[in-house]
Amino acid sequence: MDRCAECGYEYRPEEAPRAATAILAGVTELAATLNDCADARRRRLPELWSPLEYGCHVRDVLLVQRERVLLARRTDRPALVTMGRDERADHDGYAEQDPADVAQELLVSARLLANVLDRLDADDWNRRVLYNYPDRVERELRWVAVHTVHEVRHHLLDVRRQLVDED
Repeated sequence: MDRCAECGYEYRPEEAPRAATAILAGVTELAATLNDCADARRRRLPELWSPLEYGCHVRDVLLVQRERVLLARRTDRPALVTMGRDERADHDGYAEQDPADVAQELLVSARLLANVLDRLDADDWNRRVLYNYPDRVERELRWVAVHTVHEVRHHLLDVRRQLVDED
């Protein structure tokens, strides 16, 4: 079983059918945190993204994962391309976006992905993709779903750690 060394999240592919609910719950918390954050644009450390930038990243992860799942439903074993995490932050101007807009976009993107995940049947969960992170490996859609739950939870933790640091 895979486990994130930093946040402790355990990858449990058998929980994939509940991923949509977990993603919606985590994103609801992240959106509320962005809305309540006095200075969502401020980086507490230069090497860390601001809460706003993490929010933008999670929003984009949700949208990218949705497209990946849809691709896997219509194509056998598609090779996925990187989302360009760091370049995307610059190219899309994460740091300049409006935190309230990003909070709303997070909720919409989570609902869009949840809808797609909730429509998967037993055969769909077994569909495979060539996933490129952290290494190029063939993965089932159930792994993609629990990995997305991890992304949401991990970055919510990243944001919360920064907010604790400012107290």
